[in-house]
Amino acid sequence: MAQASAINGKVIVVTGGARGIGLATAKMLHGLGAKVAIGDVDEATVKEAGADVDLGFYARLDVTDRQSFTTFLDDVERELGPVDVLVNNAGICPAGRFLDEPDEVTARTIDINLFGVILGTKLAAERMVKRGRGHIINIASVGAVNPVPGIATYCATKFAVLGYTDTARQELRGTGVTASVVMPTLTNTSMIDGVASASGLKNAQPEDIAKGIVALIEKPKPHLTVTRATAVLIGLTRRLPLGVNEAVSRALHADRIFMDAVDKPERRDYEDRARHS
Repeated sequence: MAQASAINGKVIVVTGGARGIGLATAKMLHGLGAKVAIGDVDEATVKEAGADVDLGFYARLDVTDRQSFTTFLDDVERELGPVDVLVNNAGICPAGRFLDEPDEVTARTIDINLFGVILGTKLAAERMVKRGRGHIINIASVGAVNPVPGIATYCATKFAVLGYTDTARQELRGTGVTASVVMPTLTNTSMIDGVASASGLKNAQPEDIAKGIVALIEKPKPHLTVTRATAVLIGLTRRLPLGVNEAVSRALHADRIFMDAVDKPERRDYEDRARHS
């Protein structure tokens, strides 16, 4: 893990920070001496989480709304100082066959997972480029490079986040600002409530992703896949012909975990929040 000196005093914003990977990341960065701000569309939960961890700033944030995002960043900079790092973590993952997915759910997933990342990247980069320094970390998924049946729109948005971030990083070359993508494997948060693990693969914990983000802040690089075992497996399978790759996925039952293997009652609360909150 990064040493405290690499993080201490940095102003770091985490979106989707009320729970899961976002909150675990905020806690870890706070413990390393960063001045951390979290935002989340769930106002009550983000305020409870921020107060519990004693973070420097916490407030409601709608990542799909330019005014909300701009005001949030303005308030952070007024309270904590110029933003050094933005972690675009907010996202949702409604599950189900693409043929059954209502258009409004498709639009909502794209709006939060993709447009929210694009908007956050733009708004943060505008400020960072003027100062000649900064780091934008966008949270994608292994679904960006390894499609998973049952979450087609989610995978599409994460594929797009990967492409957008890689392109933005090239445009930012020479400005002192960089951009990175984190691709977590299945992580034990409410996002995978009711979802089985792929055979033979261990789920990550939110703290595993947080450690990766900390490491990226210390030593930026374009891509980080978490866990290491998942990175090795994906690296190997992507060298295979597509048909063989998909056969491996079926052998691991990864093609079922968001489809017929979902425990729908256990997942109901998450689906309701993802689709409607």
